[in-house]
Amino acid sequence: MPSGNGLGPKVRDNADGTICVEYEPKKEGRHEVLMSYDGSGVDGSPFACVVDKIENSFITAFGAGLVGGLSGDSVGFTVVAKRGTAKDIEVKIDGPAKVDLQRKDNDDGSANFNYMPMTPGAYNINIKYHGKPIKGSPFVAKVSGEGRKRSTLSLANSAEYSLKIIEPDIVDLVGTVQTPGGQIEPIILKKMDNGELGIAYFTPRQKGEYVVCVLRSEKNINNSPFRIKVGDKEIGHAAGCTVKGDISEALANKSNEVIIDTTNGGYGGLTVSIEGPHRSEVEVYKVEDRVYTVHYSPHEPGIYILNIRFADEDVPGSPFLVNVGGNPSGRVRETITKDVEPAAAISAGSPSEFVLQIPGTNPFDMEASMTDPEGISELCEVMDQEDFHYLIKMTPKTNGLHTVSIKHKGMHVSGSPFQFSVGQLSHGGPHKVQVGGPGLEKGEVGLQNVFNIYTREAGPGTLSVAVEGTAKATIQLEQRPNGFLGAQYKTSKPGMYGVHVKYNDVHIPGSPFMVNVAPDSGVARQISIHALKDKGLLIDKPVTFSVAFNGAQGHLHATVRTPSGGHMDCLCQEMDTGVYAVRFIPKENGVHYVDVKLNDAHIPDSPIPIMVGSTASDPAMVTASGDGLEHGKCGAKNKFIVRTAGAGSGLLAVFIDGPSKSALSCKELDEGYEFSYTPFCPGNYLITVKYGNIPIAGSPYQAVVTEALDNGVGRKPSPVVEQSSMAVETVEKKAGAGGVRRKLTGDASKVIAKGPGLKKAFTNRVQTFNVEIKDAGNAVLSIGMISPSGFPEAELSLKKVSQTTYTVNYKVQEIGEHILHIKWGDDEIPGSPFVLTT
Repeated sequence: MPSGNGLGPKVRDNADGTICVEYEPKKEGRHEVLMSYDGSGVDGSPFACVVDKIENSFITAFGAGLVGGLSGDSVGFTVVAKRGTAKDIEVKIDGPAKVDLQRKDNDDGSANFNYMPMTPGAYNINIKYHGKPIKGSPFVAKVSGEGRKRSTLSLANSAEYSLKIIEPDIVDLVGTVQTPGGQIEPIILKKMDNGELGIAYFTPRQKGEYVVCVLRSEKNINNSPFRIKVGDKEIGHAAGCTVKGDISEALANKSNEVIIDTTNGGYGGLTVSIEGPHRSEVEVYKVEDRVYTVHYSPHEPGIYILNIRFADEDVPGSPFLVNVGGNPSGRVRETITKDVEPAAAISAGSPSEFVLQIPGTNPFDMEASMTDPEGISELCEVMDQEDFHYLIKMTPKTNGLHTVSIKHKGMHVSGSPFQFSVGQLSHGGPHKVQVGGPGLEKGEVGLQNVFNIYTREAGPGTLSVAVEGTAKATIQLEQRPNGFLGAQYKTSKPGMYGVHVKYNDVHIPGSPFMVNVAPDSGVARQISIHALKDKGLLIDKPVTFSVAFNGAQGHLHATVRTPSGGHMDCLCQEMDTGVYAVRFIPKENGVHYVDVKLNDAHIPDSPIPIMVGSTASDPAMVTASGDGLEHGKCGAKNKFIVRTAGAGSGLLAVFIDGPSKSALSCKELDEGYEFSYTPFCPGNYLITVKYGNIPIAGSPYQAVVTEALDNGVGRKPSPVVEQSSMAVETVEKKAGAGGVRRKLTGDASKVIAKGPGLKKAFTNRVQTFNVEIKDAGNAVLSIGMISPSGFPEAELSLKKVSQTTYTVNYKVQEIGEHILHIKWGDDEIPGSPFVLTT
């Protein structure tokens, strides 16, 4: 008892295998019941009980559910009040996720409560009696357990609206919509399947007329602005949607079907997510007249939550609690974790080295280069060590972010190019961890499947590598200098394996990587490839090579992965006994990967990278910069520049993942392309920039988007990650205008201008003054003079008269104020601008 005196409870045997313990509390506060059997404490003892006095009667609350539990397990508690007043007890639970509270009222004044928390976290249990909170309320129940795995699917075509016009090029179009309330919001434009221009995500929230403006170079296109009338039928409302199918019972590892009818729901985006103890496969099976058939397949039995949202609201009945039965998948997960120390900082001028393991390569075809912040590249020394380990040595000359490229036969190896900080290291976070290697593309039973992990730019943290599949895998991590780690895994059974790479308990971009581990390739090792040209290939021109079986038997199959992420089958034709010709016609510029398999096992050297188009389309030469890569404002345009000068032509793709869709537009510049994106709600957005389907060094970038003070679009963050993307087929841009510039350090305050021409101007008379730059360092000298009518002066000349002195002559013709600007670099010199009157 709170006073410390024992309350001698009565223990009564019920003669049915249960006992009844009775005690009558006399004081308010926390009581503890200590219970032991045969001298040892009963599981859960001491049991806590809170006693409060409300309106002359004692009320008590006790049970494990007030303290905590495990996610996915049912926990309970009991509240006892005066006989016959159980209906006056109110209980409400708030927490990280919605819980289904079961209640049973008893005649003796007690009420039993049960709830099943599905997400770990702290839950507040509010208990009221006669409208007053009891002592200790809200009780905080801490729920632990495996974090829920969420699989999501976002379908925006229920929110598409065609503007009924044909626009061949939509890259440089910008769209806005004015709502009936007068608010102006950006919109996402897309080319519809029939070639018409449309709005990709039109979700009206009020009735009235919406005015859509579509601009190119700040000017309305033909027929713009468009007017859209929205009535009750068009407003997106989840209540108009119906759901049927497997929404309460389902089977693991089988396809379960849900049919969602949004015909009466107006315009809105549809999202389906399923969360539970394991991952699920979710895919849209067919779409017919705004009726969606979605298939989901959970990996393991258990309790799952199925969320179906339309126009940012739950459809009737959602979230659905689905009891998944069936047989376990038999998938086994093995995890290994490692604390990663911060990488040692390297200063300019000091030699640096790192080690990579790249199986299946030839040391004579390996090359590595490093590009400094100024854009100057130099080759690094590559030393061959045992078991396909390569020691790469370099000496950076300046501080800042360098780009390191590692190539085999002139093409980037998996994971290259990457950033390398010289000097101050930044703490990037999980999105800055990079991985690459053959072990993430293909695997083989009984062999060590190898890949490299690069954590230098991510800062210190905890790295975990897990392999999940049909058999237990053995995983090894090898510590290497300068932020590199080697990883390898070996397994005994073939099948599809998931390689999960997490940093500080967050999946890195692309994780989990799905790897097909083939049976022992055996006879596939005998196969050889002949007459393959891997460079200098052109679009729409056939690529042909031959495959010799060399005595092997089996079925040959070849596919191509294109730079835009698509797949296409190759034509395989037998030319002679055991000799096949393989042929395909590329439709895009960039690196294509050809998978050649015999009986589902990769042959040696497969996947084979081949370059279509100019070999100069090098992602290592592409850089991105701008404030929009780090921070942005909600509902406003945030900009960044991708510089492609000197990187050839190829497919440039930008992906933005975050809590909302983003309106994306692009403008061509001399040195590359300027992208603008407008997110609709605050949060963290990941911006991925790929060139020829290879991420550029430094990608992905994380931008923190905050609410704009004046233009809060007022949208709620989506519970699923929304992706917006844009692809541009780039044209070759020469480094030069807007190319790599030398950094000049000039001091404008040290420049001296003097002479009679700075005191007064006379019409139609040549005036002279001198500019002295002796102590001002290096910069561009720019001199300009403007007449009273606003045009540049007709005559102005500059001539060098000594090593540091320049003479300027000018002649004015108009009467009035003439303004003379003299700049050294970007800054005006002392006295500039000079005002000269005639």
